[in-house]
Order: sequence, then structure tokens, then C-alpha cells
Amino acid sequence: MKHTGFPAALVALTIAACSPASETDTETAAAPAADTGTSHTESMTSAAISEADLRHRISTLADDSFEGRAPATPGGIAASQWIADEMARIGLEPGYEGSYFQPVSLLAVTLDAEQSSFDIAFNGEPLGFNMSEDVVYWSKLNSSDISLDASELVFVGYGVVAPEYGWNDYEGLDVEGRTVVMLVNDPGYANPDSGLFNGNAMTYYGRWTYKYEEAARQGAAGVILIHQTAPASYGWNVVSGSWSGTQLDLAREPGEGTFANVESWITEPRARELFDLAGLDFDALTAAAAEPGFEAVPMTGLTASGYLVNSAETLDSRNVVGVVPGTARPDEYVLYTAHWDHIGIRDVPAGEDGIYNGAVDNATGTAAILEIGEAFVANPPERSVMILAVTAEESGLLGSAYYGENPIVPYGQTVGGINIDAILPSGRSRDVVVVGHGASELEDVLTEAAAEQDRYIVPDPNPEAGYFYRSDHISLAKQGVPMLYADGGFDLRDGGREAGEAMGEDYRANRYHGPADEYSEDWNMEGMVEDTTLFFNVGSRLANSDDWPNWYEGNEFRALRDAQLTE
Repeated sequence: MKHTGFPAALVALTIAACSPASETDTETAAAPAADTGTSHTESMTSAAISEADLRHRISTLADDSFEGRAPATPGGIAASQWIADEMARIGLEPGYEGSYFQPVSLLAVTLDAEQSSFDIAFNGEPLGFNMSEDVVYWSKLNSSDISLDASELVFVGYGVVAPEYGWNDYEGLDVEGRTVVMLVNDPGYANPDSGLFNGNAMTYYGRWTYKYEEAARQGAAGVILIHQTAPASYGWNVVSGSWSGTQLDLAREPGEGTFANVESWITEPRARELFDLAGLDFDALTAAAAEPGFEAVPMTGLTASGYLVNSAETLDSRNVVGVVPGTARPDEYVLYTAHWDHIGIRDVPAGEDGIYNGAVDNATGTAAILEIGEAFVANPPERSVMILAVTAEESGLLGSAYYGENPIVPYGQTVGGINIDAILPSGRSRDVVVVGHGASELEDVLTEAAAEQDRYIVPDPNPEAGYFYRSDHISLAKQGVPMLYADGGFDLRDGGREAGEAMGEDYRANRYHGPADEYSEDWNMEGMVEDTTLFFNVGSRLANSDDWPNWYEGNEFRALRDAQLTE
């Protein structure tokens, strides 16, 4: 599709209301029968989880009219309004103080690259680190100018403090005013058979977000992450593309939040150079960092200095939230999440497509939770069900992070949740992939529901990539709430695993985060209908029971949940 301009009328688009389907007995409520018909009228959807409804909602959200649904843009405002109007039309109650909108203020920070600088010196002599080529740096401090002055470097291994794994890379170390240098991922990745952490499967401690946060808590003035493609699961091009230009974060007052002055990535070749200059063996130390008892090592003679000039602007966005009240225990909530936002519009040469429509990512997930919400209106549950469409996922899970810090429902009243992010339009699959497999008792519920569809559960085939920590459910998991992140698998009933893997690879290579992620009438919707039905069934089991699922013993979020359940 090409950019055709934004129709002003769509900003105020409201679909005519219709009455919800008749209520059914909550004790016997099951998934509405799947409807694979394709006819649809704009003013009416059905309580059944249907192909027609999903097509309508996906094609609407992925239309050029919403200009790629970037937060705080006319297209993003209109898209979130359309979602709220859909919630009202299908009978969801407003979920936030009488409104469908939970306001989310974002801070857009732009580094002035011409006036800013960052370099590492050896014995006072700058080494000449070039932005994008050798290093990418920024600051999350809400300040127009930030300094880092000859800050001593110290290698802290993986930069992890994990009491449940008996690990503390900062033990006995004072990093106040210093710049910490660390590896990406966690010790389990380097020693998958050692029993450390979760083996080859990344834990939350392996995520770059955690590492920056922990370094700031320890008092570090600067943070340097060493990029390595395999443990990061992406190349340097992703780093240089994602962390340059305007960066979004939650809006905070100056002085609020815990951040180091400067956060950065450097390439592995430049990191090896630094270790050599400091008289350190890079390979030996990185191996040692993955062993119990590792102690931080000063990088003698090396200092980091920088001066960052930022401009900042506060932007207004919003999460969209609707509720189906419970009939028996309305103060207990089952949560469904999906992000409504995408990348928006990019400047491109004349005649090229600059709209990033985000049809799969994540018009599909947003359509699915609306479909599920409509089904619950027709099948009122004993517990309440919250449908939460969050903003700014593509900018760092910011909408869900805001909810995580400002929950509408106390966590002690939140039973658990299901996150839906990017359902591929493949056919029906025999398997269901659980991202972050082995995390919580929600997987037991999923296993039972999948068996009723003659399907089986499989772990994420790339656990070392840490996909469990890259979507919105992690913002709730970090607060202790068990969250399930699953998707249709690759073992397709028509074509088998080869066809499923080929489809997934084609999407990643040719459409993911690109203008080609568009809706098509040629999509095979059978798998999407089946998966949406499955996620409804899982939530229905939770919403019509008195169970309180927990994380499995040994999970990094178990202690938080234990505390919630005893309050």
C-alpha cells in the first residue's frame, strides 16, 4: 500500500453500537463455535470466534488510514480510539476510572549527534570510538546535557545479581562513579549443561534492559554492553538501528528514575582491543565470567568520557482497557494483553511504500483480544476479564511497563494473564509453541486446553534468544503475575514442519518490521481462528475456577508471586 493521506473523519470513527449476544450459563460456558465464514458487515460482529470478525478487525487496524499506528501520532490516536469504540460496541465496560483509556505519557529524547561525544581513553589518550560504527550511546536522564568524566572501567562479567541462583557479580564491589563493562545474556548460555541459571534458555537477567537497570542501582555512572551476535541473537545492525535516533521512554520528572548517566553498546572487536590494552585476556575472562565465584576485574588505564546533548518532548499516548465483570468473584481478574501500536511512517523515496502497517505485528493480536472480549461478553465468567491493548511496545514495551508501575487492578487480585503478539496467518498446526517454556502453572492449563484441539505443547526452539522477555507480558511478570506467551506452532496439518518453518522464516526475512507487513485477503485464517479459540479456552478455565496459578519452583519471579498470594 502507498501513503494516501489521513482522512480526518477516521479520527472520530465510531462504529454503531449493537446488542451483545445472549448470555449463557457461566458454569458450562465454553469456547463459542468457530465460524470460518468470510461474510461480514462493518456494523456487526458475532459472539463466535470467527474468521470474518478477525479479518474485519485486522484489515481495519492494518489499513493505511491509521498510518502505521505509531503512538502519539494522528494515526495512533485514531487507532486507539477505534479500539475503544469497538470495546464499547461489543459490550466491554470502561476499565480505567470510567474511561477506556489509561493515559500514558512518553518522553521522546533525541541525541544531538553533532554536539555530543563519547569515547574511551587509554592512559588519557582517546581511542576514537565512532558512533554507529564502534559504539551506540544515549542517556535516559531527563536532562538537556549529561556528562561522564574520565570514569574508570571495570569488567563485571554478566552484571547480574540473582539471589535465587546464588549469583552476584557486584559482590564486594563499589562502582560508584565508574563505568561497568559487561556481557550480554547470562551465565547459563555460556554453560548450558552446568545447571547454572536456566541453561541455554535466557532468564530475565540476560536481558539488556535488566543489565542497565542493575548497573544504575549499583551506582554506576556509565554502562557498556559488549555486543556478540550469538548470545544477543541479533547483529550489530540491529543495535545501531534501534538505539540511534529518537528514543522513547516513560515520561518522568527530572531526577526521577534510576539511570546511569550514559548507557551504551560497543562492538566485540573494539571490546577485545580494550581488554588487550588493559593487559587482560578477553576469551579467558569471558569464560571465567560464566563460572561461580567470578570476581569483577578493573580495566586498568581505561576511562570513559562523554558529553551528551539531548532535546526532549513529552508525548501523550494511552493504553486501551475494557472489562467483562465477573458474576461471582468480580474483584479477581484474568488479563489479556496485546499491543496496538506499530512503527508508523518512514521517509522514503517518491513512489515507495513508507507506511509500516503492522498487520501481523500486531493487528492480529489486537483483533484476537477484541474477539475474545466479545466472546466473554456472551459467556459471562465468574471472575472478571480485562482486555488490555497497550501502547508503545515497539519503543521498548512502554505501555505495558506503565501498567506494570500503575496497575489498574492490584496484583494480589490478578489471577494471571495471556499475551498475544503477532499471529502468523498459517494454517492449523498440530503444536503450540510456549515461549519461555517451563515458567508457570499456566502451561498446565494450556496443555489441557490444547489437548482438546488434538494439539501438543512444544518449547520455544530458540530459548537462548530470550523472546519471553521481549513482549508485553514481561512487564506483568516482573511484578510477579504469571503470564503466558504462546503461539501456533510450526507443525502444520497441511505441509508439516517444513512448511511452517518456511513461512516463519519468510515473514522474518521479508515482512517483519517492514512496510510489507500488510493484510491480505489471501491469508489462511484457519490457524488464527483455532489459536484465538485456544486462548479463549485457557482464559475461560481460569475465569471460571478458584485456582491461583504460580510460577514454577525456581523461577525468578516465584518469590514475588508467593508474597502476593500471602498478602
